[in-house]
Order: sequence, then C-alpha cells, then structure tokens
Amino acid sequence: MSEQRSKIHLVMGGRVKDPRGIEFVNLDQLDLVGVYPDYEEAEEAWRSKAQQTVDDAEMKYVVVHLHKLLEPDLPEDL
Repeated sequence: MSEQRSKIHLVMGGRVKDPRGIEFVNLDQLDLVGVYPDYEEAEEAWRSKAQQTVDDAEMKYVVVHLHKLLEPDLPEDL
C-alpha cells in the first residue's frame, strides 16, 4: 500500500521586471494568495488573481509546487 502525500501549492504574484520572466521587482510587496492542498484549487485561485490583473502586463501570478521543493527526490505518483 502506497502512502498518499500532500501535494501542496503556493499561489503568489507581483510586479515583474519582464513579463516573459518571473523576476519579481519588490519581494516585500509580493501578493501571497495562499497555500492549497492540490493543483486544482491552486489553479482556480491563480486564474482568479490573474484575471483581476489581466490588463497589467507587469503583474504576474504563479503556482509554485511546494511539495517538489520540500521533497524533490520523491516520485511524482506519491
């Protein structure tokens, strides 16, 4: 029996130097939207925040796969 692990995700955003990248301008002004237990919930939060700033090319929101940062050697299916 395999152990099911949480695949937590962080949604955050802020002003970027270049809209094609993810180098944020002011780290102290990042919008930390929240931490979510699965990708589906994180994607929903990301879409909502991205839609609110759609007309501002220098604002970018991203989904960070925290579980991959915390345990990078674990197989994807756990």
